[in-house]
Amino acid sequence: MRVIGIDPGLRSTGWGILESNGGMLSHLGNGQFSSSGENLAERLHSIFQQLTTVVADYSPDYAAVENTFVNKDSAGALKLGHARAVALIVPSIAGLPVAEYAPNNIKKSVTGSGHAEKSQIERVVRMQFPSAEIAGSDAADALATALAHILRLQYSRSLDAAISRVVC
Repeated sequence: MRVIGIDPGLRSTGWGILESNGGMLSHLGNGQFSSSGENLAERLHSIFQQLTTVVADYSPDYAAVENTFVNKDSAGALKLGHARAVALIVPSIAGLPVAEYAPNNIKKSVTGSGHAEKSQIERVVRMQFPSAEIAGSDAADALATALAHILRLQYSRSLDAAISRVVC
């Protein structure tokens, strides 16, 4: 099972690819790309093109996207929502099932605390994949998103198996 995690952003979008094979986790790649262009449409198009290339290069089976964190700046949140829409559309166009996760759920899955600091998430991701060169904090967040999705899928499969044993 190969999962792309995406941490959408208008200035910097993080991505990370993890693979789970028989319970073994592997880091396949990560990065962050900046959107280029002077206006919003050009920046969104840049994100679209770069993310499309990553999805084509790695052929993931699933996508996991971090929900936006809404703060006091409603105009900023709206613009971030546009970048998030691109992060949802690109994997959908590729035919991938797309899951969305709240930042607190990702933090809880990866660190054990829903209120972990960004630095704690990055530290845990670096410990989990010590040989990986992590491109930055947005890439670390994307890898954490992919990891949270893999853990959720593994839990769901274990639960389904346990229920089927009881029912049979």
